[in-house]
Amino acid sequence: MTTTNWKDIKDKVYGEKGTPRRDELERELEGFKIGLLLRKAREEKHLTQTQLADLVDKKRSYISRVENDGSNLTLKTLFDIVEKGLGGRVNISIEV
Repeated sequence: MTTTNWKDIKDKVYGEKGTPRRDELERELEGFKIGLLLRKAREEKHLTQTQLADLVDKKRSYISRVENDGSNLTLKTLFDIVEKGLGGRVNISIEV
């Protein structure tokens, strides 16, 4: 029996890192992770989506979309949600 790890599956199905299809997958995954992190932080602050939306002058449906897919999020809105809404700080790193 051969064991296949997640990296091997991604390489086979989406291509190796650096290929357009794989890069798109990686970007979508990062957006999804941002959404999950924001949801977790909101829940830890015991805020509803509506309460958070009110704090950052957005609609509840927008907060829901961000939490389910953070890829369509501007940096300004990310900073507003984290700083104004959640009382936190954004920490961004870039790899080249």
